[in-house]
Amino acid sequence: MSVAYLQTPLGIAYMEGDTHGIQVLSIKDGNVPLSNDPIPEDLAPAIRQLSDYFKGLRTTFDFPLNPQGTDFQKRVWEELLNVPFGRTMSYLELSRRLGDEKAIRAVAAANGKNPVWLVIPCHRIIGSDGSLTGYAGGLWRKKWLIEFEKGGLQGSLF
Repeated sequence: MSVAYLQTPLGIAYMEGDTHGIQVLSIKDGNVPLSNDPIPEDLAPAIRQLSDYFKGLRTTFDFPLNPQGTDFQKRVWEELLNVPFGRTMSYLELSRRLGDEKAIRAVAAANGKNPVWLVIPCHRIIGSDGSLTGYAGGLWRKKWLIEFEKGGLQGSLF
């Protein structure tokens, strides 16, 4: 498994993956080594695309993903990939899209276990009343990402 790091406006992104795809992408606070010399070949496309995203040059990602989880979690994460850049969806709507609105708590739990931060866009899922709820990376990051995707942080939405 290869490892790489990327400085972002939200902290240091930590990535693990191999030829099968990215398994882990998380955001870290504090001191994490940034040595990517050289960037592992398997991770180079992801590093480039994430850099472009934060420069405002990319709204989608096409590098391979290989998140590890239960079948149900993978179904939720697959559905998250259908939430477009600049849009949000409620946990209830996500549950409905998966075929069972009563599964909202399980869907929210799977959303919270997303191992591929940002690329599988769990930050785009909000409360039915428009509130920011439950984000493993911190609600301030969720707010930043939603605002960034809505128009480059040109004002506060919340």
